[in-house]
Amino acid sequence: MKTKTFFFLVLFVTSLAPVYPQSIADLSPVGPGNKALLVQAVMCDGVKNYSPVNPAVVFSIGSGKISCFTAFDPVPENMFILHNWFYRGRMVTRKKLFLKSPKWSTFSSIQLREMDKGPWFIEISDLQGKIFKTLRFSITD
Repeated sequence: MKTKTFFFLVLFVTSLAPVYPQSIADLSPVGPGNKALLVQAVMCDGVKNYSPVNPAVVFSIGSGKISCFTAFDPVPENMFILHNWFYRGRMVTRKKLFLKSPKWSTFSSIQLREMDKGPWFIEISDLQGKIFKTLRFSITD
C-alpha cells in the first residue's frame, strides 16, 4: 500500500513541475518553425525614410512610378519574398526581395507607361508559393 501511495505522490508532483525548453531556440519569441509575419502591405507613390508615401488604390499615370511597400515582423531567419506584379490577370514582372531577421521592410517599384492603364494586382509570397497578401489597385489618366 505504501508503494502505491508513494508512486501516486511522485506522479502527482512531477505533473506539477514546470516544462522547460529543450534548447535555446525554444526561447525565441517566434518559436521554431514559425514563419515571417506580414504586418503592413500597401501600394504607394514611393518610399521615404522607410515609410510608404501617399498610400492609395488608384494611381494616375502621371505619377510616373508606383511602389509596393511591405513590412514583416517577425522575420525568424533571413529569407526572400516575391512581389509578383499582374496586369489584367497576367504576370508582367516578379521582384525577388530580401528580408533580414528580426524584422524588415522592403519595396518594389515599376515605371508607369501609357499602356499600363487598367486593373493590377500584386501577390506577395514566399519562395514556396505561400501568398501572404494580394493587393489590388488601378492605374488611370
